[in-house]
Amino acid sequence: MVVGDHRTASGRVSAPTFLSPEAIVVGETITLGEDAAHHMRVLRLDVGAPVQLLDGLGAFGAGTLVRLAKRNASVHVETAVHADPLPPVHVVVPIADRDRMLWLAEKMAELGATSWRPVMFKRSRSVTPRGEGTVFHHKVTARMSSALEQSRGAWLPQLYPEATLENAIAATPNGVRLVLDGSGAAVVPSLMALLAAARGSVPAGGLVPVTVVVGPEGGLEPAELQLLQDSGFRAVTLGRTVLRFETAAVAGLAVVRAALDASASPSPSAAVETPDA
Repeated sequence: MVVGDHRTASGRVSAPTFLSPEAIVVGETITLGEDAAHHMRVLRLDVGAPVQLLDGLGAFGAGTLVRLAKRNASVHVETAVHADPLPPVHVVVPIADRDRMLWLAEKMAELGATSWRPVMFKRSRSVTPRGEGTVFHHKVTARMSSALEQSRGAWLPQLYPEATLENAIAATPNGVRLVLDGSGAAVVPSLMALLAAARGSVPAGGLVPVTVVVGPEGGLEPAELQLLQDSGFRAVTLGRTVLRFETAAVAGLAVVRAALDASASPSPSAAVETPDA
């Protein structure tokens, strides 16, 4: 996918943007794949056209199209800027209906999830067709990549393979741990209190990881919720209504991101505008 005719904060029209398959380095020539080449032809780009790149690793580059073939294209990188890392927010999602999971994958990329870890909950097993397996993993990667281009995000979520709940808990970083559940406390005050307590245990300027667990359609089994709570997860609620898993994940990530932004000290380098060509 490609982004074209977007305007920056300065009001200028920016060049079409593509996701680079490798880290962006000034002076290097990056080869893009067949999909990018196809979209360049659709946009009727010619050699010499300005192109923007992002690598999902925090870098934005501006360069020039130097070669356009049927199966690939080459862009010479002339300038680059780097965005500061986002406060880490890891999302544990249920293995669920595959179409709804793919939709959710797009939104996770747009909202800046740090990682995506699908879990086989007990109620996941009754779902068909389920989003799981190697082929589905590649589809999630493609959806997230496309969404990152569209949103001009700096960071592509790290994708993990399917896991059991026990393994997902074991892989959870130290920090704030939340599980979305209707019986929990209000999410914002709970999160702010947990962040304040956790920041005392990290070095000055360090970022506190937040992990959000989203249960399957129909909710978590009591034993699963108890296991999470015994592992330090605080049950929090997003409101009074029952949400679908994908709605809960989007709302949960958006609320956590907004709370982290509100609690962070302003930093001039935190906001990076993508370069204009």
